[in-house]
Amino acid sequence: MFSSNRLVLRKVSQDDVELYHSWRNDMDVMYTTNPSLDLYSLEETRSFVENILISSESSKSYIITQKENDIAIGITSLINIDYKNRNAECIIDIGEKDYWGQGYGSEALQILINYAFLELNLHRVSLRVFSFNDKAIKMYEKLGFKEEGISRESLFRNGNWEDIVHMGLLHNEYLEV
Repeated sequence: MFSSNRLVLRKVSQDDVELYHSWRNDMDVMYTTNPSLDLYSLEETRSFVENILISSESSKSYIITQKENDIAIGITSLINIDYKNRNAECIIDIGEKDYWGQGYGSEALQILINYAFLELNLHRVSLRVFSFNDKAIKMYEKLGFKEEGISRESLFRNGNWEDIVHMGLLHNEYLEV
């Protein structure tokens, strides 16, 4: 369990399936993070939680809980962990819309990044963000992430082709932030 002043991150468990399912099928939540925008059955979500979020050796996933009210508000993960090359990708979703725009995403990612660099001894953490998600890009930059490249027109949203921005943070850059 990891924490900050306002948040606690705890490992995802079987008890989180229905909650995660509600976030995963909320198009407002997934619009800025999920390329496919598919709807999932409860069984598909249960299988994903069991096989990827809980059992995968190459990912570590945590439910973000707001301390004051003990309410689960989102999920964050390190995925595609490559221990040999000391790399991982991070993802985050604040699933409870009442908690958007209050700095919880940034705070949760800071906890996850601290864990990645200080506990797992990773050298690099990367992420992908949709080019139209200006708020997220600014948040990532404040955390020290730097743009590394762009996958041009690789996402189709609302009748338009959008870019996916690739960003990364190196261990030595993390120490400077």
